[in-house]
Amino acid sequence: MVKKYKHVYFDLDRTLWDFESNAEETFEEIYDKYKLNTIFPEFAIFHETYKKHNQRLWKAYRDGKLKKQILRNKRFELTLEEYGNTDPALAEKIGDDYITLSPAKTRLFPGARETLEYLYERYNLYIITNGFNEVQFAKLKNCGIDNYFNAVFTSEDAGAQKPHKEIFQHALKNVNAKKSESIMIGDDLESDIQGSMNFGMDQIFFNPNGIPHDSKPSFEIRQLEEIKTIM
Repeated sequence: MVKKYKHVYFDLDRTLWDFESNAEETFEEIYDKYKLNTIFPEFAIFHETYKKHNQRLWKAYRDGKLKKQILRNKRFELTLEEYGNTDPALAEKIGDDYITLSPAKTRLFPGARETLEYLYERYNLYIITNGFNEVQFAKLKNCGIDNYFNAVFTSEDAGAQKPHKEIFQHALKNVNAKKSESIMIGDDLESDIQGSMNFGMDQIFFNPNGIPHDSKPSFEIRQLEEIKTIM
């Protein structure tokens, strides 16, 4: 029997909310709406080009080297520019649409709702996320899982992003939680697992694709419903 936890902190994107599926559906709508087939040879190339630029810019944002508003549009500007389009107005429209459309998507990982139902009756549940406020709160509400969480802690409100300890301190302090009674569940080895590990809090690494790694989380799962066997 593992030690008794009282407070369970979840990451949102790629842990509960199926980011990849929801994002791809959103990008397909944007691709059709703006006739991006006139710029890109095919949808897959547009999507992969965006992901390349977004990943690099998100790292800069997470490291405090890039402002939120710059990130929102720059990732699309660079994507369009790579295929010869230099229209910043189009990039801004796409950026605005993405922020509006993506939170309306409601696909969760298998077992997410059932796992939350199980945990809700036994623990205090929270979200810790690096995502934008206006997007993350909308995702939770539109998916109908916002009612499971006592509080949502975003990097914008905390003034720090995972994996930095300040966001974990902020989340625990606000609900008077002790590290020894808390656990973090997330898919990102650096942000969620190493971040909470460095902070001194137990972790559950959600690794649905079985990606090899050298990290040593407190627990590791392939399916969310495995959490029930841990807690």
